[in-house]
Amino acid sequence: MLRFGILGAGRIGNVHARAIAASGRASVGYIADAVPEAAASLAGVVGARTASVADVIAASDVDAILIATPTDTHADLIEEAARAGKAILCEKPVSLSVPRIEACLDVVEKSGVPLMIGFHRRYDPHFAALESRLRAGEIGDPEIITITCRDPSAPPVSYIARSGGLYRDMMIHDFDMARFLLGGEEIAVVHALGGVMTDPEIGRAGDIDTAAVHMQTASGKIVVITNSRRATYGHDQRIEVHGSRGLLRAANIHNTTVELANERGWTGDMIPFSFVERYQAAYTAEIHKFLDFLEKGEAPRASGHDGLMAQKLAEAASTSLTTGEAVRI
Repeated sequence: MLRFGILGAGRIGNVHARAIAASGRASVGYIADAVPEAAASLAGVVGARTASVADVIAASDVDAILIATPTDTHADLIEEAARAGKAILCEKPVSLSVPRIEACLDVVEKSGVPLMIGFHRRYDPHFAALESRLRAGEIGDPEIITITCRDPSAPPVSYIARSGGLYRDMMIHDFDMARFLLGGEEIAVVHALGGVMTDPEIGRAGDIDTAAVHMQTASGKIVVITNSRRATYGHDQRIEVHGSRGLLRAANIHNTTVELANERGWTGDMIPFSFVERYQAAYTAEIHKFLDFLEKGEAPRASGHDGLMAQKLAEAASTSLTTGEAVRI
């Protein structure tokens, strides 16, 4: 049974550690976190021990490192784990800088270790089913991809200030999903819009909270992505792909399928407000796919290269917002 070392005991570290412990295929050996109490609390839940980051990476009884620390630590930790010969699953993004990602991936390649990036939406059963049916040709050639992602509320401004901005922190998932759905055809041009509509403090921190990005491939396929840091009705997650022979759509998942019909019309149940709740199945599937990657040699569904390409799109969007011009990749 494979043993993991978890770096980071925050919200996403908790999600991953619990999924590993419940997998029946792997266990959590060590937890490291800058807040010792957080590490100890999670270790007690999953039956692990606490240790320093350096000791977790160096441990001879650790096969894989899961990195769930702040973004600006990812590239350094990936390189340290790679040099130690550990398999790596790292939360997005690898880095906020394309050159830094390229240098990091070079270390990984020279070390010969497996690396998977945590673009969990690829593993969501609904989005994965849409992609599978798209690849099977049910709607012919895709022509327009529309991706909607709206959070119930923004994270703390202290987080936003070091996040790299909405395009690199939030929309990067949608950039990756666009590439996933395009099936290998890369984006050629990016045109971004953005503004501060929900909280002026976000603007004072140097970021936006409302955004739309239009992208196009060399063959003419169009991708439209919209993001907002405010959705009063829950975690709004939808995808629509219009093709030459029809349309595929993945709608929001409601808490129940119960509907009420009366003189005021039809109403349904709420959608989840927590991304953890909305994507619990995706996080579980992601861990199993990573284990398949290690045990069976299956190619990762989200590789280091995918992390690099998503970051290139995020940087292009940031440049487009600043200049007001479309950016060619």
